Amino acid sequence: MTLAWNKAGWRNKERIQMPDYMDQEALSAVESRLSSYPPLVFAGEARSLKNKLAAASRGEAFLLQGGDCAESFDEFNADMLRDTYKVMLQMAVVLTFGAKVPVVKIGRVAGQFAKPRSAATETVNGIELPSYRGDIINELDFQEWNLGFANAAGSAQKYKDLAKRISDALDFMTAAGINSDSTDSLRTVNFYTSHEALLLEYEEALCRVDSTTNLPVAGSGHMIWIGDRTRQPDGAHVEFCRGVQNPIGLKCGPTISNDDLMRLIDKLNPENEEGRLTLIARFGAGNVGDHLPRLINAVKAEGRNVLWTCDAMHGNTIKSSTGFKTRPFESVLREVQEFFAIHKAEGTVPGGVHFEMTGKDVTECTGGVRAVTDEDLSSRYHTACDPRLNASQALELAFLVSELLESRHDLARKAV
Repeated sequence: MTLAWNKAGWRNKERIQMPDYMDQEALSAVESRLSSYPPLVFAGEARSLKNKLAAASRGEAFLLQGGDCAESFDEFNADMLRDTYKVMLQMAVVLTFGAKVPVVKIGRVAGQFAKPRSAATETVNGIELPSYRGDIINELDFQEWNLGFANAAGSAQKYKDLAKRISDALDFMTAAGINSDSTDSLRTVNFYTSHEALLLEYEEALCRVDSTTNLPVAGSGHMIWIGDRTRQPDGAHVEFCRGVQNPIGLKCGPTISNDDLMRLIDKLNPENEEGRLTLIARFGAGNVGDHLPRLINAVKAEGRNVLWTCDAMHGNTIKSSTGFKTRPFESVLREVQEFFAIHKAEGTVPGGVHFEMTGKDVTECTGGVRAVTDEDLSSRYHTACDPRLNASQALELAFLVSELLESRHDLARKAV
């Protein structure tokens, strides 16, 4: 049974990774103004997403969650949204082909303006300044469906072959009369928003009571998640998130213990509801086997309903030889492969992937078929915080994950 909750209850808990606002009067005025605005999302949409995530937890769908590390006010425009949205839809087409199930599409968008940091300050040109925590706190023509990626891949013939198989399937559907004029499922796309629920004053101000169920809902986004740095079982972030009816994500890094995970599951999903809680594993390539099996077994032993997804970005950040923070594409891919292999060994469902990516042609992560090198990083390194996969790397990763999903589908079919 859920304990008594109110949207301001988090204020009585320890707050981590949140700024100390110097002007409390100005803060109160902003909170009051936000509280008077309509929500950004509706409760019925959040419930619909929860149902889709429940399907993904059973292997009947697959979650693709991606977008900016930290959104920038300067770049939050129609072009940025179009490019990222387009790449995610292209990735979803490839993943759907491999998985043979619907792909649930969730953007890290329209709320990912704040970031936790490992230190409160940083030194710039010999001057110590507050760390950048995101813009919300402080400052810092038509193409083919595959973006020409397969042609740019050079010797990567397998990508061209898969792209042709997908195109042939789409042509067959059109020839069979299954097209955008005859079915709603091909005429519309469901796309959901998500962000880390880091700034709780913001979350509280946009929290509303759903008139249909009389339950609270986070009006800031369809899905909110708790970061690996703010997942204290008795902390402020868990306290806020446990009371809203939205799907909740929980980042699980190497330091999470089995006991803490079970305490968090008890608090965030006391009714053991399918689709309510997504566990986002982020361990780093080579470390997945040291942590994921014990967490899977702890969850299985208690019969808890969760959706397992893989964040293959945050555990693979390194400093390049040229001084830039980067993520090797090969490490990202390796962590995804390890994630799938462990779930196969444990007999559980690898239900989704979570990437920091952009639709722009940036050079922030090394590797991929276009072979971004350490020396290339300086040419188009535009991230406000952490390195992102560019459009080509994101689509390449989708092809590789599609192969893993196709193998999962073939095994399931043989089992039947």
